[in-house]
Amino acid sequence: MAKQKIKKHRSTAAVLLTITLIAALVLAGCVLFIYLAGIRYIRVRSPEGDVKFFGRVDDAGDPISGTIVYENGIRAKVDLEKSEIVYSNGDRYEGPLFELRRSGEGHLWCANGDEYTGTFRADKIDGRGTFCFVNGDVYEGDFNNGVMEGEGTYTWLDGSVYTGTFRDGKKDGTGRFVYANGDRYEGGYAADQKSGHGLYVWANGDRYEGEYVADARSGRGVYTWANGESYDGIFKNNVMWGEGTYTWPSGRTYTGYFENGVIVRVSGEA
Repeated sequence: MAKQKIKKHRSTAAVLLTITLIAALVLAGCVLFIYLAGIRYIRVRSPEGDVKFFGRVDDAGDPISGTIVYENGIRAKVDLEKSEIVYSNGDRYEGPLFELRRSGEGHLWCANGDEYTGTFRADKIDGRGTFCFVNGDVYEGDFNNGVMEGEGTYTWLDGSVYTGTFRDGKKDGTGRFVYANGDRYEGGYAADQKSGHGLYVWANGDRYEGEYVADARSGRGVYTWANGESYDGIFKNNVMWGEGTYTWPSGRTYTGYFENGVIVRVSGEA
């Protein structure tokens, strides 16, 4: 009886070993098939987080088709045979990838209707390009890390146009703004507001050249009206306020102190 039990034990072990070998061979065959089919799992580490890809790649190891999962949870269906990447947030991109992120010259259609054509770096809009907003506005110029920064031209739907420098998505530096109503301004900006020295010419012929603070005429400047009158002096919040000289077309002048846009007469003045 003891010999029969030992024989039965060896038979079971042999069966298990055979099953294990077959399973290993099947697994190896599957792995080999997947490898030969060009299917890969790619993981790219970065300071922002890991980006993962599973799918088919070309001979250089670049994705052809499959799924990218980004560090923020957004997924992207890749089909570069159609030159298309569709994101789970509704965006769509055509262009090259580098380390699983948008890089180089590409075209992005945003889910909200915005559209961008230009340069990408590390998955961000970065470099030179054109951004068309869904409201009809268009910006053409430099971008840095997804925002307008550098030299560019912004055109509003109503026809107003600004050409100049931007910083952190706002007019900042020097530029020229032509308004839809015919007014125009040339000069300094800071955080989207007129700042520093500038020249503003109204469509009706009035003009002002001087200092601006927080989008208002403040400081020293000269305002000339279309009827020939002029004021050379200090402004505060867009009105004459301080020492200045007012000149009439007849040549008559008044030099003195102004407050809230009017002459302040003091004792002893004519």
